[in-house]
Amino acid sequence: MSVLLPAAGAQSAPARESRPVHSYQNAIRESVWVDTGLDGDRDGRTDRVAADIIRPREPARQGRRVPVIMDASPYYSCCGRGNESQKKTYDANGDPVRFPLFYDNYFVPRGYAFVAVDLAGTNRSDGCDDVGGRSDVQSAKAVVDWLNGRARGYTTRTGTQRARATGWTTGDTGMIGKSWDGTIANGVAATGVEGLRTIVPIGAISSWYDYYFAKGAPLYDSGPDWLSHYVNSPDARARCGHVQQRLVDGAPRTGDRTRLWDARDYVPDARKVRASVFAVHGQQDLNVRAKHFGQWWDALADAGVERRIWLSQTGHVDPFDFRRAEWVRALHRWFDHYLLGYDNGTDREPMGHIERAPDRWTTDRVWPPRTTRPTTLRPGAGAAAGVGTLGLTPARPGTTEAFTDDPRLSEIEWASAVDTPTPAKAAFLSRPLGRDLRLSGSSTVTVTATPSTTSAHLSAVLVDVGPDTIRDYAAAGEGITTLAERTCWGASTAGDSACYKETRARTAAVDFTVFGRGWADLGNWADERRGRPLTPGRPYTITLDVAAADHVVPAGHRLALIIGGTDAGLIEPPPGSAGPPPALTLDLARTRAGLPLVGGAAAYLRATTGAAPRLAPRQGPLAGVAAPRPGSPIPGGDTR
Repeated sequence: MSVLLPAAGAQSAPARESRPVHSYQNAIRESVWVDTGLDGDRDGRTDRVAADIIRPREPARQGRRVPVIMDASPYYSCCGRGNESQKKTYDANGDPVRFPLFYDNYFVPRGYAFVAVDLAGTNRSDGCDDVGGRSDVQSAKAVVDWLNGRARGYTTRTGTQRARATGWTTGDTGMIGKSWDGTIANGVAATGVEGLRTIVPIGAISSWYDYYFAKGAPLYDSGPDWLSHYVNSPDARARCGHVQQRLVDGAPRTGDRTRLWDARDYVPDARKVRASVFAVHGQQDLNVRAKHFGQWWDALADAGVERRIWLSQTGHVDPFDFRRAEWVRALHRWFDHYLLGYDNGTDREPMGHIERAPDRWTTDRVWPPRTTRPTTLRPGAGAAAGVGTLGLTPARPGTTEAFTDDPRLSEIEWASAVDTPTPAKAAFLSRPLGRDLRLSGSSTVTVTATPSTTSAHLSAVLVDVGPDTIRDYAAAGEGITTLAERTCWGASTAGDSACYKETRARTAAVDFTVFGRGWADLGNWADERRGRPLTPGRPYTITLDVAAADHVVPAGHRLALIIGGTDAGLIEPPPGSAGPPPALTLDLARTRAGLPLVGGAAAYLRATTGAAPRLAPRQGPLAGVAAPRPGSPIPGGDTR
């Protein structure tokens, strides 16, 4: 076992930095039950959520107060956290022994408290989990309020003895977490709660509707009721049937957007966010898909929120497992600044950090770059059916392409035959590029299509056509390989080790890279909130939201837009799929892609009209990374 205690700034120390001067072994470990003010389980008393706390003993003795790092999660008992699926453990008295992940081991000796909150209905908390709704968000918000003296806490789950935090904490809180945990951080920040100074959402949801649907097209074959049942404790399952039914009734499988989904959409309330935001997302995350960070980021930008973003090539992976040393250093400096008030310069560092190739990163002072411009690219007919052009000039009126939905095929099969006429997709390609072309941000694809059936799904896929080596996001580990060797990040006890298995990048050699995806039910053409039957033979126009990305298509490669039907494994087929499959005819003159190009239309023109180097093709057919086939959705990702 190798031992590594990374001091932030091992190469060049910042001006001020918290140091590991407090005893982790002798830290105070306690549990408090905080009253949420809700009675979600209808037992006649307000719900209390369990907050397990570890804090340094020395400041408490000296009358000094410390800030708090919090991870509120539904997974501490059912599933575990992190790459090794760690769960909380307790001693015979019920006091916490192990806190999952490294946050406690690393930050408590440096003068922080760490609080691990069980969402309502999970582990040792009362109430019912409601999958991103009021109960979930209030579970964590109530703890922030308690830390700031605005809510009641108790020393036991049912007793009357009060517990107070104002004597030991400043109330300044930073929330962190991956997936559902990070989602709760987004939701609490969107309440504008006082005392929440920063959040670090990792692979987090910003709108639960967009987790389950894409403009009416279902992304999973189960709903939030399944997920609530999955994370609820056994006794919560017995008492929370009414919540399960409410989730069923309020989330119809039609894909209609209801009030239930509105209550679980945090994006409109980004204007209330007072906390700074350090967002992390895998650009190939096919669980919590990249649309979530894109729309949240854009809303935060409009609200003027201080923010930073890391975008990796991985799937649903924590930065601790793809860029460990740099992550611990960056997080340490971030919390020191926003929770301890240290002027260490982290707020003046680059906003965007992008993984360009496995373990190779670039930065941007502002993200997306200031020269990014929305640029309209137009599909056109080519020499072969179904293989057209992509450029700045609109197609002539009446120009069409057609395809027939084959729900057995995915974006990978489409892209592997991008140059070949195939019946299940229409592909449009740029010329080989004479220079690099960068896309940075969210895209849209507006399609005018005439269906042959009363229901149809659409997919739009952006592809970089050319050889490359990327993280193998579709393999086990979603871009990482877990090793036997461990490194240590903080202090340990017999019951809580700071040592974690190391990882390395798992890579794949490919001949194309899918880097942008969007889906929709064509029946939602007139109303994003409600679908309706289609009239065969009638044209409809709909805009698909293509998830945010930052990708460079290198010189010699081509940019491709593929339009198809069901993207197998990523959306469900349309209703009535047992009958004749939908055939769709695209009106190319009324179809377009809105792409965020760095340098805008001029950059596209320069890249596609200059001399382009020729690249030797890889032997054999085009090879790509196959998209994983998700089963039941588990946004924690650690047990999937």
